[in-house]
Formats: sequence, C-alpha cells, structure tokens
Amino acid sequence: MRLLVIGGTGFIGKHVAQRLIEAGHAVTVFHRGQTGADLPTEVNHIFGERSDLASFSPEFRDLEPDVALDMICYTGQESLALVSSLQSACKRLVVASSMDVYRNYGRLLGLEQGPPDSPPMDEDSPLRESRYPHHAISKSPRDFAATYDKIPVERTVSEAAMLQATILRLPAVYGPGDKYHRTFEYLKRMDDRREKIILEETRARWLWTRGYVENVADAIALAVTDERAASRVFNVGEPDALSEADWVRSIGQAANWRGEVAALPREKMPAHLVAPYRFEHHLHCDTSRIRRELNYSERVPREEAMRRTIDWERSHPPDEIDMSGFDYAAEDAAQADLTDSRGFLPA
Repeated sequence: MRLLVIGGTGFIGKHVAQRLIEAGHAVTVFHRGQTGADLPTEVNHIFGERSDLASFSPEFRDLEPDVALDMICYTGQESLALVSSLQSACKRLVVASSMDVYRNYGRLLGLEQGPPDSPPMDEDSPLRESRYPHHAISKSPRDFAATYDKIPVERTVSEAAMLQATILRLPAVYGPGDKYHRTFEYLKRMDDRREKIILEETRARWLWTRGYVENVADAIALAVTDERAASRVFNVGEPDALSEADWVRSIGQAANWRGEVAALPREKMPAHLVAPYRFEHHLHCDTSRIRRELNYSERVPREEAMRRTIDWERSHPPDEIDMSGFDYAAEDAAQADLTDSRGFLPA
C-alpha cells in the first residue's frame, strides 16, 4: 500500500512509520524536517508546515496514497484543512484522536457538572459538551491550549463525504521518549528511597486507561492497513485500566522499589500533592472493539513495557525539575499526623 503519514516523526509516529515499513508498505511522511532522524531510511519525505497543508494538495494527489494517517490534527481549523487537502487524493483517512473527548474528562476537569458516567466507556459513550478543555491554561489566543479540541476534529473528518474516516481514541501513552514523563513523579521518589508514596484517597482509586507506545503504534498501523477499520471509531489502550495506586505499584515493581503506597483524605494531603481534579470521574475506556473487529492484541507485555520505560526515564530525566513538587518534609509531616491519629487508609 502507498501510505501518507502526517506528523510521523514524534513519540508515537516514528514507531507507526517503522511498523508500516516493516510490513512492506511504501510510506511517505509529511513533516517540518526538524526531526526525523529516527525514521527508517526507506521512508520518503515531504517537508512543510502543518499550517500550510492546503498548498501541498497537488503533491498529495500525485502521491495517490491508499490511506492517509494524521497523527497531529489538534483543532477544528486543522481538520478542515486536512479534509480539503486530501479529499481528492485518497479515499481513506485515519486520525489520531484522544479519550479526552468523553464527558467524564470534562467533569474530571470541572468544566461540566453531573454524576460520573460509569466506566468503562465505550465508543458510544457520551462526549464532552464543553469545548477547548485546556483553554484556561492558555497564555495567548495563539497558544496551542487555546484551540486544542479533538471533538471538532472527529466531527469534521467523520462528515467528510469523500473520505472514509477511522478515528482512534488514544489513551495516556507511556514509554521511552514520553515528553510528559508520566512515570517521573513517582520514580524520583522511589529512587530517592522514599518508604511511602502517598496519594489522595480518591485519586488512589481513580482508573485511567493507558497504553505502551509501541503497542499503541501497532494498533494505529493495524487500523491504517486493515480495510475493516474504514468508517469506524476505536478506543486504543490496555484491556484493563490500572488505578493510580496500582500504576504506582507497577512502576515500583519495574524500579525494584520495596516501599508502600498509601492513601490520605484530601484534607490531610500536603498542598503540593492536591490536584485540581474530580477523581470520581474515571477515564477507564473499553478497548474490546478493536480487539474484536481487527484482532488486535499487545505485543509487549506490561511488565516489559514498564521495565523499558523506567530504564529510559532514569537515563533521560526532565531537563528541568520543579522541586516544589517534591516537598518531602511536608509529606513526612502529613504521614506522621495521620499515623498518630488513625493510621493509613488502604490504597
């Protein structure tokens, strides 16, 4: 197959490109040219800015891809340009979306009110009514956070009359190269020989679907190359969602940490560990559809995935560490106060 990948040089995309090349497909990656050293030598390149996508329509038509994959479509405006640029070039389009489209995410952030939707959420579960979920943290109208929203992206590509769109709702993705360093806040405490890691009790029970980067890339590559994925929506992620407490324990196992995870009531937590989220709203999603319809399964077991992640995190810590988030004196005081009064709650 001839395949076009838009933004295939990043954390997940480079693994997708690798999988597609390994499967024998002809892959062209559209990117800015600022990264890409990790791509296979067999990849063809089109260099350009995402904001100028429309001007590349003739090149996309000449390429005649069987399927296009967009890894970096983040706004409604970008999705309109995407459809306009591709609708005369190919028949199938796969777009990486996010599980943050679900209503529980809006309620987790406090953008919407109402009781939690019972997990796990499947592809037909209610979506957010609120828009631009990160607008509050944007610093200017041009800031990425000001206009980011996958819901208008999904709507635009789904309604494109000349394209069969596949939407992949991705989880929290972890693994080597994760710019968010999703394991670091806990791994640092483990490597600092903290005997206990404390979590706010509601957060300790909070469920979040995650996925190891190479496994997520496998799912994306499968959706690109399997015709059965046309015009379908799939949740992508591990079959079971770990609670935050079990996520910490899985990091601890990979890190050879022998400490304890403990939970405290919110009012007893140190201020630097109180997150502004409503953790009764889980982000646990049902990923059985892609397994059932496309025969997807993970290649890398969770234990091995965590081992690789921890090895990378230890050798690639964040360039800047905000030490105010590691106030161990305050954490010790909170633990001592509760131990003296009534002991720890189970995490």
